[in-house]
Amino acid sequence: FCEYYHRWTETLDPVMRHHHVPGEKMFVDWAGATIPVYDRANGECQPASLFVAVLGASSYTFAYATPSQQMPHWIDCHVRAFEYFSGTPKLVIPDNAKTAVDRSCRYEPDLNRTYHEMATHYGVAVLPARPYKPRDKAKVENAVLVAERWIIAALRHQKLFSIGDLNEAIAVLLDKLNHRQFRKREGSRASLFAELDRPALQPLPAERYEFAQWKTVRANIDYHVEVERHLYSVPYQLTGQQLEARFTATTVEIFHRGIRVTSHVRSYTPYRATTVAEHRRTDPEPPVVA
Repeated sequence: FCEYYHRWTETLDPVMRHHHVPGEKMFVDWAGATIPVYDRANGECQPASLFVAVLGASSYTFAYATPSQQMPHWIDCHVRAFEYFSGTPKLVIPDNAKTAVDRSCRYEPDLNRTYHEMATHYGVAVLPARPYKPRDKAKVENAVLVAERWIIAALRHQKLFSIGDLNEAIAVLLDKLNHRQFRKREGSRASLFAELDRPALQPLPAERYEFAQWKTVRANIDYHVEVERHLYSVPYQLTGQQLEARFTATTVEIFHRGIRVTSHVRSYTPYRATTVAEHRRTDPEPPVVA
């Protein structure tokens, strides 16, 4: 699908203005500029990154600051964007960033597994922009420039001491940005959103996505696998087998060839073991014949 879609867009007139179907696309990216956040105790400054999401048809914009651009914050920002828009689009268009894809490719990039799982939970497809193809993400690049002008630049004279305070200030400026009247056309981003994108968005799922990570593991001779420096047991028959671990803040699940074989309450105690009695070998070892 990705290859077909991109090849189709290449047949379009390169100077033709993009037409965005309501509710179809959400473009996402990090702003290039950062926002300083200060420590009250020692006055040290830490840069905060600004995540920007924009809907194609209305240009309705969402922005949120995070301490870093790592995967947990990347996923959290998407969830917050869906909730801000009160619905989900059909497509999400990210850059070919490492938080989005494991392997960049012109037509078929490999999505990060956590990112793919989040997208599946919300019923959206992810179509990363192609490298060196600025037209694929022109909408969000323009939104980033607008956000840098109306949010980052507007905060340059304020001294903020926490990410929470920063996002409260961003929320006020974001509301002003979305309700600001267009210069060359009637209405605002908010009015176009209410007219075009909002009715066309898919409903949010009943439950919020819980961030989960995946890791390839191997069952040791003691039928345990290591996840984040803690050991979890698996059925002894899987000793030596390559498995997959899916872990959230509260749960660790182990899969073998796509089938879940066990789950544990997550422990944060390093170098200790969580063992289920049923996973141990109960039948006696066969005697050794001389």
